[in-house]
Amino acid sequence: MSQQPPVRSTAPPAPRPDASMSLLTNVMDHSLDDGYAEAAARRKAAGGSRLPSPLRAKLGLAAALLLAAVVVTLGAAQAQISAPTLAKERQQLIDRIERETSAADTLQKNVDTLRDAVGTKQRDVLEKHGGDKADLVALLAGATTVQGPGVKLVVDDAKQTKPGGGGGPRESNGFSDTGRVRDRDMQRIVNGLWQSGAEAVSVNGQRLTALSAIRAAGDAILVDNRPLVPPYTVLAVGDGQRLANAFQRSADGQYLRALQQNYGVRYSISAQGEVRLPAAPSLIVRTAQPQEGGAAGRATDTGKGTS
Repeated sequence: MSQQPPVRSTAPPAPRPDASMSLLTNVMDHSLDDGYAEAAARRKAAGGSRLPSPLRAKLGLAAALLLAAVVVTLGAAQAQISAPTLAKERQQLIDRIERETSAADTLQKNVDTLRDAVGTKQRDVLEKHGGDKADLVALLAGATTVQGPGVKLVVDDAKQTKPGGGGGPRESNGFSDTGRVRDRDMQRIVNGLWQSGAEAVSVNGQRLTALSAIRAAGDAILVDNRPLVPPYTVLAVGDGQRLANAFQRSADGQYLRALQQNYGVRYSISAQGEVRLPAAPSLIVRTAQPQEGGAAGRATDTGKGTS
């Protein structure tokens, strides 16, 4: 009995599951373009002839250092080129300052000369109308330099600002709790020296007259509109020790001591064998005259004269 050969199946193979996504399959299988792939292959083949990475890093560093050296060299050269010009401009500025300073000194000498001339004429007029009282009038008016025995009083702000302890002498005057010397403090000090017998007074070289004003601008003290800087040196001409004792016993001397105790204001007073006070920088002579107008004028009279 003969056997029949096995019959092979000729059915087509089963379709791929992703056969319907042929476009996506092609993209996934060939994600890199053929041209890019060939370029990458060529770079890989030529990679053996490129410089090693450490050597490339050293060459880059050397190039950067060379560039920095070139920049520094150019800057130094530019500085050397411009140095003479800068030196010339600096010297011109110095020369200008010296010229202006010399001119200011010359003007100050002229002012002093004219002031002396005016003072001489004022003394001549005072001698004509006041006789032997001219020197006394000039002294009281501050028109002449004065020297003699007196008192030196140095007042300074407290070392550290601290709140007041309450009941201090400034609270009634509306002062804040501070260790700074105020214009009202200086007013009381000067008035106390006058009351104690001082014949002439100056503050930081500023001669005081009957028309002088001590005011404040912020925290600064102004004497005749000129700012003063602490410490404040007050010089007074008079009987040195007697004047010092009289001031310390006065109400204004007690006020200064209270400032020291309550606010830390520093001061020292000493009798001097001789002090020298300059003349007042400017004197303004004012004379009062009666107003004209009779009864109508008197009805609106303010009591002030003209200057």
